[in-house]
Amino acid sequence: MKKITAILSAVLIMCMAGTANAQFKVGKLVGAAAKGVKALTLTDAQMASYVKESVDWMDTHNKVSDADSPYTKRLNKLVEGINDINGIPLNFKVYEVIDVNAFACPDGSVRVFSSLMDIMDDDELMGIIGHEIGHVGKHHSKNAFKQELLTGAAKDVIASTSDVAAALTDSQLGKLGESLAGAKFSQKQEHEADDCGYEFLVSNGRNPWGMVKAFEKFLDMENKAGGSSSYIDRMFSSHPETKARIERMTKRATKDGYQRP
Repeated sequence: MKKITAILSAVLIMCMAGTANAQFKVGKLVGAAAKGVKALTLTDAQMASYVKESVDWMDTHNKVSDADSPYTKRLNKLVEGINDINGIPLNFKVYEVIDVNAFACPDGSVRVFSSLMDIMDDDELMGIIGHEIGHVGKHHSKNAFKQELLTGAAKDVIASTSDVAAALTDSQLGKLGESLAGAKFSQKQEHEADDCGYEFLVSNGRNPWGMVKAFEKFLDMENKAGGSSSYIDRMFSSHPETKARIERMTKRATKDGYQRP
């Protein structure tokens, strides 16, 4: 079965190839479906089924770190006792892939890529995890996924069913997985998630400067790679906005009296 990989710049591939053994799989591209929302509704049960099936597909088609992996041990230690966000249960796994990325799904599935862990210290990594969880708690991820279901490649199949989730092809599941891993949010939503990341660090006894330091690393990578990394492209819509977000978090940490490490 053919699969495609997420786009990653040659610069980042060369930097990260030594620390992971594969690139993130999101399935082969399907033919372009007609866009535009149909007279189509989705129940919460359907949404939950599509999310679970998509997450299961990604977990099957990407190398998940086993329990004895240093990546898994590090992540489990960092998120110990963090069980839910606004009543949504959380579960965490590491994908051993070369992409620099992390994402959280509407069902609370959080996936952190090993190459992101390679370049982030614990505070920086926790800030990014908190940011992604924030998208779940604010229902940004759910709304983005619902929009993909209403307008994407699986739209016609979904529209042909009633109150049960339609059976989707492998390529459609890959496309839905791609939408989960690469969801784009508005600047307002990103600011809300930034605040969640900041508060996540504070509530877990960590220095919120981790948000600033993580963003600074992304900005440096953006400058070197032209913003072609999946995570950088998703998190930062424009160069000035990147700097503005760094400045915003810097002002907040300074005002709150936290010392930069």
